[in-house]
Amino acid sequence: MQFKQIDNIFQVYLEKGESVVEELTNFCKEQNILNGYITGIGAVNYIELGAYDTKAGEYIKENFNEDHELITYQGNIMLLDNKPFIHAHITIGNHNMELYGGHLFRANIAVVGEFIIQKIDGKSKRTFNDDIGLATWNLNCKE
Repeated sequence: MQFKQIDNIFQVYLEKGESVVEELTNFCKEQNILNGYITGIGAVNYIELGAYDTKAGEYIKENFNEDHELITYQGNIMLLDNKPFIHAHITIGNHNMELYGGHLFRANIAVVGEFIIQKIDGKSKRTFNDDIGLATWNLNCKE
């Protein structure tokens, strides 16, 4: 991993074989990024995507092991259990130009990963929402 900081913006370059979720989460912890926005592109493999089934209250998951273009990576960073948590959705494309997308659980860098993180000052957090069955934004919390 390489990175460069300019004010509250971080350019983060992940290298072949690195875990997207693990590396970016650890980076946020190390740089004390508690709230923020993250976007990225590149190429990934060993991907696990999900779509939340509201009736069942669980994710439907699918794995893609072969290399795919990382067309979009969009996410936010917010505290969950007093640690930075990245909630990201991605769109991937295969060599037949077929697209897939959803909530990102896992992916490794196949070639490169280029990410921009914008740190947002504050300590907003996620709290468990019983109606939805997930930890959701709580913007009314005391910081």
